[in-house]
Amino acid sequence: MAYRFTLSTALFWAGLLAAPLLGRAQGTVILTGKVSGRTADTVAVSVRENPLDAKEQITYARLDSKGEFRLALTVNGPTRADLVYGDDVADMFLEPGDQLDVRFKGSDLATSVRYKGKGAEANTFLTEMDDKFVENDGFQVLPDNIMLYEAPFLSFLEYRRKEENKFLEDGGEGLSPAFRNYVKAEIDYSYANDRLTFQDLREQVVATESRLKMSPGYYGFLDDKSLINNGGAVQSEMYHEFLLNYIHYLALASGKQRTDPDFYQVCYDLAKKQLEGPAKPIVMGRVLKESFRFGHVKQSAAMLEDFRIVDEKNQYYPVLKQDFDTHKAFAIGSPAPDFQLVSSKGDTVSLKSFAGKLVYINFWRTTSGLALRDLPYESELAKKFEGRNIVFLNIALDENDGAWKQLVISKKLPGLHVRTPGGMRSTVARAYAIQDVPSYFLLAEDGTFLNTKPKRLSSRAAYDEIKESFGKANTYSSTLPAGR
Repeated sequence: MAYRFTLSTALFWAGLLAAPLLGRAQGTVILTGKVSGRTADTVAVSVRENPLDAKEQITYARLDSKGEFRLALTVNGPTRADLVYGDDVADMFLEPGDQLDVRFKGSDLATSVRYKGKGAEANTFLTEMDDKFVENDGFQVLPDNIMLYEAPFLSFLEYRRKEENKFLEDGGEGLSPAFRNYVKAEIDYSYANDRLTFQDLREQVVATESRLKMSPGYYGFLDDKSLINNGGAVQSEMYHEFLLNYIHYLALASGKQRTDPDFYQVCYDLAKKQLEGPAKPIVMGRVLKESFRFGHVKQSAAMLEDFRIVDEKNQYYPVLKQDFDTHKAFAIGSPAPDFQLVSSKGDTVSLKSFAGKLVYINFWRTTSGLALRDLPYESELAKKFEGRNIVFLNIALDENDGAWKQLVISKKLPGLHVRTPGGMRSTVARAYAIQDVPSYFLLAEDGTFLNTKPKRLSSRAAYDEIKESFGKANTYSSTLPAGR
């Protein structure tokens, strides 16, 4: 379920829809319902059919004069989905043959939605579980508990998992086996993923301390091979996320660093060797997408050709090839897409106007807690580089211009602030392939990409990384294919 909004999933892709299980029969889902106090003209259901494709299958239904609607869509077996009305979204779980009556208030979809009919039990359960665990900060992995030390953090994770399992058992009557398995996988792999990534996240959040040293048995849970290769969990997005972080962990444990040119090649080879079943090509594909995003074009091209052989049914290769072609446009050493945006002070800012300076770009939103937490560190970095040719440029992906401007001005946020209308769907966000916030880029003095995954503003290593980047324009020109 799209139900674990932790800091670790901030590093994840923006799509929060789980992949349908492979090879299942298609079926039809019927939704009818009514919107009270309508604020928009259409209702939509969004489903991601391919876990490596950001595009979604969206089915729309227009409201009639009474606010009523009807829509039908085809799903490939039990599938995570989103119910969309205006800017509001509610989690759904759909199975072939579901016939749902859906009713909600136009001003408050998420908390007012009610379900009846076939499939109502699962979707009502999702709503209740979101309300109890997602909307309750006490169950979320947020800065306050990431600052904890090992023992209390583990106690928090174990308490959360116990409460979630109890909620499933107490409210599981009438739920289908497919839905129960899905929820159980989300619970188990949320625990495993948060435990696995705790050390890295704490290093990012607690900038005043060195990296926390874990006890000898902390990572012992990874020795459970059934946790790694679990065919029954392939529908869970948390399982995919956990496996990706597990592969990162293995690469780092082997002595590799994320900044090493062959880091993603090592990750790709580890995924190919260590993983089994239908999740294997998905995780290998996600490693490839990271490699594309990082910008090592030649290396990525070689891995992609190998994946073409691995992907015997050609399920994922076409999507990855398209993603590779898209990312070639902003590989390391390529010109960064220019733009003209209005700043919080009302003047127009273009990327070209910063020629001759390093540009550290921070894509963020005022509603992102992690992005807001990072911003104060920008002020410290700016002071350290005072007098140097560098600009800290913050690009907000907020729909609400007034709320963004008020926050920037009232909080006296550091750096240069601009906003791109359209948010995550804006031209600028698409040009930079933004999937989540905060997202960072470091541009060389000539306007080319120098680092498409620089250290976070709050990272202790950010200063050294930026310091070493001056005068490195064209350093990575050899990574570009001939003729570019």
